[in-house]
Amino acid sequence: MFDMSKTFLRCRECKKEYDSTFKYICDECFGPLDVHYHFPSITKDTFTNREQTYWRYFELLPIIDKSNIVSINAGMTPLVRAEKLGKEIGLNNLYIKNDSVNPTFSFKDRPAGVAISKAKEFGLSSVGCASTGNLASATAAHAAKANLPCYIFAPSDIEHAKIAQTLSYGANYIAVDGTYDDANRIAAQIGDTKGVGIVNINMRSYYVEGSKTLAYEVAEQLDWKVPDQLVVPTGSGAMLNAICKGFEELETISLVDKVSEMHMNCAQPHGCAPIVNAFKNNSDDVIPVENPDTVAKSLAIGDPGDGRYVLKRLKQYNGIAQESNNKETLDAILLLAKTEGIFTEPAGGVSVAVLKKMVEDGQIDKDETTVCYVTGNGLKATEAIMDVLSRPEVMQPDVAKISAVVK
Repeated sequence: MFDMSKTFLRCRECKKEYDSTFKYICDECFGPLDVHYHFPSITKDTFTNREQTYWRYFELLPIIDKSNIVSINAGMTPLVRAEKLGKEIGLNNLYIKNDSVNPTFSFKDRPAGVAISKAKEFGLSSVGCASTGNLASATAAHAAKANLPCYIFAPSDIEHAKIAQTLSYGANYIAVDGTYDDANRIAAQIGDTKGVGIVNINMRSYYVEGSKTLAYEVAEQLDWKVPDQLVVPTGSGAMLNAICKGFEELETISLVDKVSEMHMNCAQPHGCAPIVNAFKNNSDDVIPVENPDTVAKSLAIGDPGDGRYVLKRLKQYNGIAQESNNKETLDAILLLAKTEGIFTEPAGGVSVAVLKKMVEDGQIDKDETTVCYVTGNGLKATEAIMDVLSRPEVMQPDVAKISAVVK
């Protein structure tokens, strides 16, 4: 048996504690269970000369035995000093955390990798997820690496590139004729009845731990400083909540300070912005969007599982919630590509569009250190982007004619 004393589970609501087992809901109040740690002594030097993946933070992650790690070398993605984009929108200290260059081209490699490593540690015989696309490919890739059968539950209308990618890893793909929330409901029931490790449902306590490495890396890449402003694209809300937890843990072990001074901001797409709606109505109740309608399909989660916790985080960390419409989102994709050479999918366009709005509204000072999270690659959603690009004219291979159009 492994020494499980590294971690324990605690209910987010009633604070009841449990051993770290295959469990995600409190027996007493049905609240979500979070992983907590008995941290060893850690210094900044602990991470020097470690592998360039998020597993460099092994002591802060919920895997007990390193032999259970399922890694496809994700993480330690670039924190890009975005001078050109910053100049364009009016910021002097802007950084893009570019998670579109992970192995399956989105940030989902982080939570999927931790959840599947934990599923292996628990001895589960199969894994799966409910997904709007990115988690599908991340889960399928890690399952392939772990040699575990994988079941994906996703809406049938997601982008073709995401379906092709997921199928390529050998996953069993169930295309649900409905919304993400429909797929999520079915995955939850199958996970519970058949003992499948559904990474973002019954493995969720461990799954979200992967996303907090987005805080660890940013802090380390900024020489162990906490940014003044963070803009996070938000679907379920799990990533935003996890990033807050990550910075808090770094403060607990004395690697950073002044976490309470950061501004945590939530970016959602118009057409599926239930958290933004609640924030603007000054309400604690997140009213689900029944039929999401947005170009940002990876954020089309009408009933965000962590929605009300995001609202708490925005109050706790001096932040706001803002939305962008389809045009603003697609324009922001092109702005980021043309200024920084980073090609993102609409979810990343939402965060850049909201960042731009916040600067225009005077909500970010030009000299504040600002980190904008870009979470997925543009090659996953080319259909949406081609709608606003002019297709190239096809020309005969005649050098004189082609030379005439080269200025």
